Amino acid sequence: MKESHSSILSPQKQRIPTWTQKKRVIVLAGPTASGKTELSLRLAQAIGGEIISADSMQVYRGLDIGTAKASSEERTLIAHHMIDICDVDEGFNVAQYHTEAMTSIQEILARDNVPIIVGGSGFYLHTLLYGPPTGPPSIPEVREQIEKQLAELGAEVLYERLQMLDPVYAATISERDQHKIVRALEIMALSDKLVSDFAKPASQQAEDTLDFRCWFIYYPRDKLYSRIEMRCEEMIQQGFLDEVLEMEKKGLRSNSSASQAIGYRQALQFLEGPQTKEDLDLFTAQFKKASRQYAKRQFTWFRKEPLFRWLNVEEFESERLKELILQDYEQGD
Repeated sequence: MKESHSSILSPQKQRIPTWTQKKRVIVLAGPTASGKTELSLRLAQAIGGEIISADSMQVYRGLDIGTAKASSEERTLIAHHMIDICDVDEGFNVAQYHTEAMTSIQEILARDNVPIIVGGSGFYLHTLLYGPPTGPPSIPEVREQIEKQLAELGAEVLYERLQMLDPVYAATISERDQHKIVRALEIMALSDKLVSDFAKPASQQAEDTLDFRCWFIYYPRDKLYSRIEMRCEEMIQQGFLDEVLEMEKKGLRSNSSASQAIGYRQALQFLEGPQTKEDLDLFTAQFKKASRQYAKRQFTWFRKEPLFRWLNVEEFESERLKELILQDYEQGD
């Protein structure tokens, strides 16, 4: 796993100078049960921040316990966004998330506060960082072929190919933008059109003025899995099954995304049966297993995200961890 070897200095007191061209935004990601919520609240209190959730399920009203939403007290203390913005019988997709989250960022900056993006939904965060998909929908087989070429030939070769095919679009990125290079080549392969032929969304233009300072916090696997299992047990004790039963009445099963979310899918299956003690034990075991597997997928996803710096939570006292992120925000590279 990646580790940060940056030295830690005391965070500076001054704000970012007004002449800084790009506005800085803190992005705090990590697997489930890694302590993102607690750390984000400490950061927000220290720097005048407002939190924007990057959790694909926290947008739904009523999905509270199973999504580990910040408590009402925490949300009163620090302003939160992208939480409880639609009902469970309504659809919500990543394009909507991008639009709403970008609006929240701009509104927070207009108040001279600091946007702090917090969550573990890799696709949502990726879309926020790089913009919503343009052109035709991605096809896994085509994407995998291009990514294989990237691994074999290197980003420089593929960037040169992009420069020959679409010099207008290539001039807007660099060979370090590997995700954009791959997506550009995929778009041209699928559409027979240049990337520059597609209009750039107005919301994506706003991203050119933002400097995302991205962190991935984690515990070593054994410690993390122990925390995940403990969290699952706590959720059940807090009334998670009652929550699912209530949300089922409000249309949970009709929502193809929410009904398949970690915990909710297993709970719906449990509620279909006789609900014996053996069934409860099986549900608990399946809930824990699915949560561990999700954390494993989160590790895999974020290893491919070049903007994120990794921090092993066990290597830092909580205060020092906060200082490191604040130092980076205040001073930058």
